[in-house]
Amino acid sequence: MTGSPRSADFTTAPADPTSRARLAERGLRYALVDTDDPTAFADWLRADDRGFHLATRDDEKYERGRAGIGYRRTTGVYDDGLSVDPQIPVATVGSWRGELTVPGSTVEHPSTLAAWAISSVTVASTHRRRGIARNLLEGELRTAASLGVPMAMLTVSESTIYGRFGFAPAAFATNWTIDTRRAKWNGPAVPGAVEFVGIERFRLEAAELHERVRLTTPGDIDLWGHHWDQQVGATDPDEARTKQLRAVRYRDAEGVTRGLALYRVTGGEPDFSQHVVEVDRLISETPDAASALWRYLLELDLVTEVRAQLRPVDEVLRWQIADYRAAKVETWEHQYLRVLDVPTAFAARSYAAPGRLALEVTDPLGFAAGSWLLTVSDDGAGAVTTASAVDGVPALRLTVNELAALYLGGVAATTLVDAGRVVEGTVGAASAADRMLRTARAPWLSVWY
Repeated sequence: MTGSPRSADFTTAPADPTSRARLAERGLRYALVDTDDPTAFADWLRADDRGFHLATRDDEKYERGRAGIGYRRTTGVYDDGLSVDPQIPVATVGSWRGELTVPGSTVEHPSTLAAWAISSVTVASTHRRRGIARNLLEGELRTAASLGVPMAMLTVSESTIYGRFGFAPAAFATNWTIDTRRAKWNGPAVPGAVEFVGIERFRLEAAELHERVRLTTPGDIDLWGHHWDQQVGATDPDEARTKQLRAVRYRDAEGVTRGLALYRVTGGEPDFSQHVVEVDRLISETPDAASALWRYLLELDLVTEVRAQLRPVDEVLRWQIADYRAAKVETWEHQYLRVLDVPTAFAARSYAAPGRLALEVTDPLGFAAGSWLLTVSDDGAGAVTTASAVDGVPALRLTVNELAALYLGGVAATTLVDAGRVVEGTVGAASAADRMLRTARAPWLSVWY
């Protein structure tokens, strides 16, 4: 099941006319980039690299970038009055139509929602405070809505920017630093085997495995081929990181690959017995796969520390090591959502309990504003209609930001009420909302984009 039918080709939609007009008033040109033009796309990538303080690429790497992400809707803001390099945009944004896994999805019965993925948002330091970021983001939201895409999503380098556009964190992640001298394995011994695989084999199997795993993980998304090329270093074959990569897979008792890990071993100077393992990716389809791969990594010889980023907040490893304090865990917000079409978005997911919930939503941009009634049947299916407060129905008053935070079931309505972010129209409405919206597993996004 998908949240909405395939929309029109997002690459052919024109640049948002409202943002174009507003920026033109400031002497700036807002335009789509012709990604078939290698020079124009390389100039856009130069601006993107500059915005994120990345090293300048050579021509070959720019062409790899164009081959990998040239399918995306690519937008730049240009200052044609610059005396030097006016062809390089002063602001960038990239976007595409992705698939967001929603609560209730399984491999056998996948449930995903069309979502407008937004990336590469940069504004040159020479052009701050001219309304560029606002017009970039609002232009993306208007374009997505015009194409019938019910949700927008992004990951952020700065957490203070996107709330003003209606985004809120809906899935969190953790970073782990584990002292292997203290973290003795206390989990199960599982059947099957862990074995080394080549990097090309990892790339092939990881893409296939992710497709299965992400359909059981609310908050995760479908990935593009260039992502896996970057993951295994195919885009930078001569870099030190690429040469350090090692990969293992876990095969169950039937010989089926159920888990993969990609990692690097660094350090060892001056004491060769004290290396650090950097886990770049760990994908597990089953509890046995997670157990086998974590045990392998924690028991590597000549290693005193294992570091892993982008792990779930309910990572099973918490309960599989002898000393809880051997692991230092940092939790942070990762997947941000923005609701554009309330009925379509909330009909796409399933629910933990039947009931009705009234939602009074404010949205300065207007996309999600209104009085909504969510009705969930005994089979967990939900439907949203426009309705004012209904007698006897639990009611919440909230902004579109909190609506997004609640969507995947990873943030409790009771927490947002206690924080002063959501107001109960009726006593106990937050608890009723949590009974309906909660998920068995915490939502999680496994990548940056």
